[in-house]
Amino acid sequence: MYIEDEIAALKKEKQAIILAHYYVPDEVQEYADFVGDSFGLAKKAIETDAKIIVFAGVDFMGESAKMLNPEKKVIMPDATASCPMAHMADVETIEKVRSQYDDLAVVCYVNSTAAVKAVSDVCVTSSNAVKIVRKLPNKHIFFTPDKNLGHYVSTQVPDKHFILNNGFCPRHDTVDPAYVKKVQAAHPQALFLAHPECRKEVLALADYVGSTSGIIDYAGKSDAKEFIIGTEGGVFYELETRNPDKTFYPAMEDAYCINMKKVTLEKVRDCLRDETNEVHVDPAVASKAVRSLERMLELAK
Repeated sequence: MYIEDEIAALKKEKQAIILAHYYVPDEVQEYADFVGDSFGLAKKAIETDAKIIVFAGVDFMGESAKMLNPEKKVIMPDATASCPMAHMADVETIEKVRSQYDDLAVVCYVNSTAAVKAVSDVCVTSSNAVKIVRKLPNKHIFFTPDKNLGHYVSTQVPDKHFILNNGFCPRHDTVDPAYVKKVQAAHPQALFLAHPECRKEVLALADYVGSTSGIIDYAGKSDAKEFIIGTEGGVFYELETRNPDKTFYPAMEDAYCINMKKVTLEKVRDCLRDETNEVHVDPAVASKAVRSLERMLELAK
């Protein structure tokens, strides 16, 4: 039996759904029930009536799915697939900033631990951060963990004062503006689409700045035929599947997240068959953290 057939049979037997992020390997995206960015996946996790959620992504995504669906079993293909940025934020720093500012909202990027979400006022993704921060009544915004996304949001909401945590995505933060310029020179007709986790010097070169789903949508609707893509290389699968007549070039030499690439079809099958790597979140932490996720879903409407 082919592995794809094994997975299909296990899904039916166990009433399971496979949710996959755009950055996992192509073959996992191909056989997932739903592929999306962090915001799309969070919404889909709530909507599903499956008994088991297989989350093909990294740790914080599984945590969020579990907190939004405490009655469901959430399992991860690889328990070691982690987001380094999520661990660049801590509760102590948030408490310190709260003590320094009145009228402060702590805004945490979804790429964060449950413990950080538990002491934040609202959670955001790259697709809804600007919209949500604009709706907040607070003058001061502590944005954590990602300094680059936080800086981008601050340029879109100039009437608020931002304090930025010093975290970053190891992939997006290494996008080199000099390299981008070389790619632009080699492909002068190509539009440069960049993720806001990139540094401001990179975003200054972009024709469009947006989330992973935003980049995919923009490329699909644009009349242009060539694009330089400033985000993780896993997104090329969706871009090329939707747009076979268009050409996409990476904006960095090493465009791959090693943690996302830990997720394989074999691991999807194994965790579903054995129901291993189940996600557990301390109920005391989860009850607080889920509020920031639910507020995100409400304010993003």
